[in-house]
Amino acid sequence: METEATNHYPIKTLVILVQENRSFDHMLGWMKSLNPEIDGVTGTESNPISTTNPQSGRIFQSRESGYIQPDPGHSFQAVYQQVFGVPWAEESSSSPLSPTMEGFAEQAESVEAGLGKVVMSGFKPDDVPVYRDLVNEFAVCDRWFASVPASTQPNRLYVHSATSHGAIGNDTLKLILGYPQKTIFESLEESGFSFGIYYQYPPSTLFYRNLRKLKYVNKFHQFDVDFKRHCKEGELPNYVVVEQRFFDLKILPANDDHPSHDVSEGQKFVKEVYEALRSSPQWNEILFLVVYDEHGGFYDHVPTPIVDVPSPDGIVGPEPYNFKFDRLGVRVPAILISPWIERGTVLHGPSGPFPTSQYEHSSIAATVKKIFNLKEFLTKRDEWAGTFEGILSRTTPRPDCPETLPEPNQMRQDEANEEAKLTELQEELVQLGAVLKGDHKVSSYPDKLVENMKVSEGVEYVEIAFKKFRDDCEKARSEGKDDSYIVCDGDVTTAGWKAFAKKMFSCFVCDN
Repeated sequence: METEATNHYPIKTLVILVQENRSFDHMLGWMKSLNPEIDGVTGTESNPISTTNPQSGRIFQSRESGYIQPDPGHSFQAVYQQVFGVPWAEESSSSPLSPTMEGFAEQAESVEAGLGKVVMSGFKPDDVPVYRDLVNEFAVCDRWFASVPASTQPNRLYVHSATSHGAIGNDTLKLILGYPQKTIFESLEESGFSFGIYYQYPPSTLFYRNLRKLKYVNKFHQFDVDFKRHCKEGELPNYVVVEQRFFDLKILPANDDHPSHDVSEGQKFVKEVYEALRSSPQWNEILFLVVYDEHGGFYDHVPTPIVDVPSPDGIVGPEPYNFKFDRLGVRVPAILISPWIERGTVLHGPSGPFPTSQYEHSSIAATVKKIFNLKEFLTKRDEWAGTFEGILSRTTPRPDCPETLPEPNQMRQDEANEEAKLTELQEELVQLGAVLKGDHKVSSYPDKLVENMKVSEGVEYVEIAFKKFRDDCEKARSEGKDDSYIVCDGDVTTAGWKAFAKKMFSCFVCDN
C-alpha cells in the first residue's frame, strides 16, 4: 500500500471528513475566548440590516446559536451579496469590488424576517464540546476558505479534484454522465497508493464519473460495518474519505450539520470517527482533517480572497454569471488532528507556494501530492493552493492525545421531520440515485422525480438505487467486463439532451 515516497513524512493515512454549510465564525469564532491567537469573534462584529439605509440599525455577532430551523441562502447570487454588500447584477459583477462582508444580515432578511439574527449567531465553545477539545488538543486553521463562492455541489467537487469543471451549482447534465475531471483517487492509484470511501448513504463521491468504474467498486465501504473494524485491525488505506448521513430520520438523525439538522449529531459523528482513529494501531501515522464544504449563508468577518486566484482549468461558468473561478468563497471551519501536532496550534495563512496562495479545498489534493510524492497536480488550483503538512511540527508523536471526547448535549427537542421536503443536496443525491438505477431515462427525471418526495422516501430510493448499482457491477464483472467499464453510463438520446438542456440550464445556481 504505502511506498518509500512516504518516508519524508510520518503520515501514511489522511482521513477527510467534510461537513455541511457552516462558516468559521458561526462554528469556531468564539473559540477565540479560549485562545486569543485564533482570528475569531468578540461580539463587536456586526452587519447592517440594510446596506443602503444607515438608520436601519446593525445586528451584532452573538453567542446564541443552537438548533437552527431555517436554511440561510448560499447560492452564487446570495454569496455575492453577502460578501460585497450589494445584490448581484450582471453589469456590476464584472466590475472589481472589495469584499466588505457587510451583506449577510441584509441578504438573510430578504429571505425571511428574523433570519439576520440567525446568520449573525455563533456557538459557545461549550455548546460544541467535541470541537472545543479538538481545537485545544490539536490545531485549528483560521484561514481556510471554500473554493467557490457558491453552494455545496461545486465545493464538494473541489475537495477531491481541485475543480468543479465549470459548475457553480447543480448541473444535472453533468451529474448524469458524471463529472469527467481527474481526481486525487486516480493520482494515488497511479503511484501505488490506496484509498477507501466509507459511506452511510450512497456516496456523493459517485458524482465523479471515474469512480463509477468497476475497478473502484470495492473501494466503497459501509461506514457502520467496516470503519471501526478497519481502524481496529490497522487496515485503513492511505486516503480515507468518511461520508455522513445526509438524510434526517427519527431512528437515524442526519449528522452532516446541514440546517435544519441537529449540530449535536454532527458532534457525535466527529467524536465517533476520532475515537475509532485514536484506538487504531495506525494512530501514529494518521492526519485527520475536519472541514466544511461552504459557509451556508452564515456570517464570517474575514474578507474573501479575490486577488490572483487562478482558474483551475480555464472553464467559465454558465451564463449569465460567466464566473471565471478567480475568487474564493467564505471562510469555513477546519480542524487538523494528529499526534504529530502540538497542542493548541493555530494555523494561519500559508507561506506559499505563490504570494497569494490560500488554504482552500484544493489544499487537500496539494498536500496529498506532497506527502505521497505523486506525479502531478490535478489543476492549476491545487498547484497554487497552500499545503498543510508543516502542521506536523513534532519530532515524535504525542503519547497524551485524548482517547475519548465529550458527549454533546442534544439541541433539537423534537424528532426528525421525515415528512419534510428534500433539500437541494438531497434532491441531487436522489437524482444521482436515479442515474445509478437507470431512472434518468424516464420522463419524470429530474424535476418530477423529486418535487414531491419526502425525506423518508428519498432515503428508501437512494438505498435501493445504490443496491442496484452494486448488483449491476457484480453482474458486469461476472460477464467479463473490464475494470474501466461503467455500469450506469448515462446514455441519453440527442433529443433527450436537448430536452434536458432546456429544463436544466435554469437550475445551475440553486442553493444546496
